[in-house]
Amino acid sequence: MQIVGYDTGAADERSPALLVSDAGTLSRERLDSGTELSYTLGERHCAGTLGDDDHVACDRPDAPYCDAHTSTWVCARCTGTCLKDEMDCHEDHAVYLAAFAPTTFKVGVTREWRLDTRLREQGADRAAHLRTVTNGRVAREIESDLADRFPDRVRVPDKVATLHRDVDDDAWADALADFSPLDTFAFDYGLDLNARPVAETLASGTVVGTQGRILVLERAGTTYAVDMRDLVGYELRVGATDRSLQASLGTF
Repeated sequence: MQIVGYDTGAADERSPALLVSDAGTLSRERLDSGTELSYTLGERHCAGTLGDDDHVACDRPDAPYCDAHTSTWVCARCTGTCLKDEMDCHEDHAVYLAAFAPTTFKVGVTREWRLDTRLREQGADRAAHLRTVTNGRVAREIESDLADRFPDRVRVPDKVATLHRDVDDDAWADALADFSPLDTFAFDYGLDLNARPVAETLASGTVVGTQGRILVLERAGTTYAVDMRDLVGYELRVGATDRSLQASLGTF
């Protein structure tokens, strides 16, 4: 068995899941709160390619994907100058500000109909829909103009470090002071953490929940935060890991 992908559950309101391939057959390892995972991570190599319900394996050592199975979405690097042969983002786009506790605020753009989904995929704690424009080029230009005030990306380790924190209300109000948002959002992922989780890469423990692509597990009295992308490509063996793991101070 190999972990070949993950689903945050944000797009279709299904349960978040790890996508697992067993001899080419694809299945979902659901990550509902309370689910018990009991796997040991083995060797890691390229995750290959996914079909609708099957998987084509690749044994190249690069992970999570080798050069042959790595694709670059040029729109993610767009700043208003189209990198494709012809601009094809001719639909309404939303420019948004996403808040990550306590005081990290990120500017971003997405197709307007995907706004709520995109925010949940990123694990945003709060957000504000700043503007709607007619195409992606204009949206990227606005994003670029705001990039001197707000970053356009937030690293997963930075999100993990503050999963137990709340958004600073005053700082969020200050960030929005120069805007008249069309809508605002507040998300509750049900983690209810009272201390910073330990960053780790593992697939055994009790699922606490997920926030974006971060999987939170409880094991032996310690709460762990796992970037699900870091699991992609690993072979799985049934049975909880016996590897020595860092424990939180609260377990002593």
